[in-house]
Amino acid sequence: MRVLGLTGSLGMGKSTTADFFAEEGVPVHDADAVVHRLYAGEAASVIEAAFPGTTVDGRVDRARLAEHVVGKPEALARLEAIIHPLVRREEEHFLSDARASGASIAVLDIPLLFETGADSRCDAVVVVSAPAEIQRQRALGRRGMTVEKLDALLAKQMSDEEKRRRADFIVDSSQGFDFARAQVRAILRTLKAKPNRPAS
Repeated sequence: MRVLGLTGSLGMGKSTTADFFAEEGVPVHDADAVVHRLYAGEAASVIEAAFPGTTVDGRVDRARLAEHVVGKPEALARLEAIIHPLVRREEEHFLSDARASGASIAVLDIPLLFETGADSRCDAVVVVSAPAEIQRQRALGRRGMTVEKLDALLAKQMSDEEKRRRADFIVDSSQGFDFARAQVRAILRTLKAKPNRPAS
């Protein structure tokens, strides 16, 4: 089974592209969705112990948590030490289930794929990209997003240019759903026709 990493900066259309892979019958592991589940479940009490006052009714309040970790590298590292092993465990379960189901390709949808080194666990990487002006327009259309918040989020991420340079495949999401969907299908055809990347 080939493991395909999927990533892209905020507002690039990564989630929609993940949906296109799922439409083609490819199992997709959504790391963000796993974090949301963990914040509402088993990670909540551990995070509350590390960052008192960050949970409400047994769930992590992301706004309260952000107050404790944003701009504080040591606190962020402490949070990541809690959450990353749990997310990795869920990823391993997902891949095991995908193999058992006979899937030939599985997708790991990870926003910070390169930043966390998760690309080393993938046979190939897809980067979803669009021109900067389209990215900003999409991102600023999200509820609660401001120019300042967007700039701060982008500053924490690897540049789109660098992600594109490292990609095995690029999906251009700027020309509509049908165009992006066709690119996803072309990637799947290519992957099924060539061997895995040798392990490093």
